Amino acid sequence: MSLLLTGIGVSHGIAIGKVHLLQRGEPDVFEYSIPSELIDKEIQRFRKSLTLAKEQLREIRHTIPNNAPTDVAEFMDTHLLMLDDQLLSKVPEHLIQQCQCNAEWALKLQRDELVAVFDQMKDPYLRTRRNDIDHVIHRVQRILLNQKTQHPFSSNVKKRIIVADDLSPADTVMLQNQHIAGFITESGGPLSHTAILARGLGIPAVVGIHSALELLRNDERIIIDADLGMVVAEADKITLKTYRQRQKDQRDYRKSLISLRDIPAITQDGRPIGLQANIEIKEDIRALKQVGANGVGLYRTEFMFLEREQPAGEEEQLYNYRKVIRALKGKSLTIRTVDLGADKELPSYYATEIPTLNPALGLRAIRRSLKDIGRFKEQLRAILRASAYGPVRIMFPMLTTLEELRQVLQLLEDAKNELRKEKRRFDDNMAVGSMIEVPAAALSAYAFAKKVDFLSIGTNDLIQYTLAIDRIDEEINYLYDPLHPAVLKLIHMTLQAGRQADISVSMCGEMAGDVRYTRLLLGMGLREFSTPPATLLEVKQTIIASDVNSLESQCKRILACQESERIATMVQKLNQ
Repeated sequence: MSLLLTGIGVSHGIAIGKVHLLQRGEPDVFEYSIPSELIDKEIQRFRKSLTLAKEQLREIRHTIPNNAPTDVAEFMDTHLLMLDDQLLSKVPEHLIQQCQCNAEWALKLQRDELVAVFDQMKDPYLRTRRNDIDHVIHRVQRILLNQKTQHPFSSNVKKRIIVADDLSPADTVMLQNQHIAGFITESGGPLSHTAILARGLGIPAVVGIHSALELLRNDERIIIDADLGMVVAEADKITLKTYRQRQKDQRDYRKSLISLRDIPAITQDGRPIGLQANIEIKEDIRALKQVGANGVGLYRTEFMFLEREQPAGEEEQLYNYRKVIRALKGKSLTIRTVDLGADKELPSYYATEIPTLNPALGLRAIRRSLKDIGRFKEQLRAILRASAYGPVRIMFPMLTTLEELRQVLQLLEDAKNELRKEKRRFDDNMAVGSMIEVPAAALSAYAFAKKVDFLSIGTNDLIQYTLAIDRIDEEINYLYDPLHPAVLKLIHMTLQAGRQADISVSMCGEMAGDVRYTRLLLGMGLREFSTPPATLLEVKQTIIASDVNSLESQCKRILACQESERIATMVQKLNQ
């Protein structure tokens, strides 16, 4: 008789393969004394373990496919930054000296201290960071314990389904490189780091099956239905045949999407729709070309400020921007100024700052830039100079007030005046845009639209701030709802503000790349999408098959509805 396990499907697709149980647990760490004359040697051993851990993570990062979404690299960068943080790099050294203990034990003492503090915090985002702390510290401890050769994926796991309690970002990337069929974890939610990576890397995955390690056996053949969040063990021949056919159909479907690459994104009633892609590093351009994007609707610039002892200066930034411009060959490039803070941990050169209790509501994005005008001006100058080499737009993240907008526009004008005096070339008419990411900005969209050349809706933060929830907190992520009536009203309000001011409005958040919402957004008035390269063709297919005239009348009824469940049902019918 078949065994059916239900969890949360966090990606798409069917996986059929044999189980590979991954039961690591925490490294066994014991305390022992270090003689005074060997303390320095023990500290050196600890430092070497940190260096090796960084090398391992960088090596894994280099294996990330060029067409993988930028979130994949961001998670790897977060763990690298944690290894540079003084709480993990310096405090254990002091403990080795004070307690005259071994490095493994000092690291355990610091881990317990940090986790205890995080567990007591009210902010759900910070509580979930303890998982990242464990992932990083356990990696270093295994190196200290000479367990680095006993990697859980050292055996052949090709075409296998991994079953584990949890997976770190590094684990997930390595799994993808070893061509596993899929994975199951006992913990996690739809917006956890592991879930986002699974979607980005195209790995069928189900999370939140709490007894998976007990119920599933090594080497038994199972089926993952990531679309329905189900796992089938001991499947009969008919079930297995059915799923093999579904698997083949899905492969054929993905291949068929490639034929859409050079077809214009025009709706059934003749409306052209802009389809651009989100990128983070210049290497992402290859993936953009593979799907035929019209340009870059969001160029995240954080990578030039993360994982380094000093941020990129004006010349280095200009060099990177010019490379992207050349690769785009005349297509538009929208550069977002740096968005540091919140889930993007601060580099080591910010280490002297006092930690904020709630980073999502603290000094991040444009707020940080306006506190660090020297570095901000360097980026403004670099972007302006880049505009002399191709079509470039600049976009400011997380603007909340018109006063902030006035400040950044004045700084941009100051940068222009400096470049004029230096006789440096730039596009004096470079388009300037504001991101709409917080409810205050959406409610003020009409005022913002009068001051800028375009607006761009960042749905990830807009939904999070509107609903007052942390989308990666497993305890409350079920509340993260793009179809909440308040969210839809704020999006619609922003679209109307752009239409009234006769400026373009794009969307670059995760909602823009989710085909479940494409028709809804078209009916609401969205005409410019910027998606991860991996989802662009599927969104294009839906656009080509849609009639905006008929969608608009249906969307009016959806916007008038006040109940999320009814809205979800109406959107399902819209997609049929």
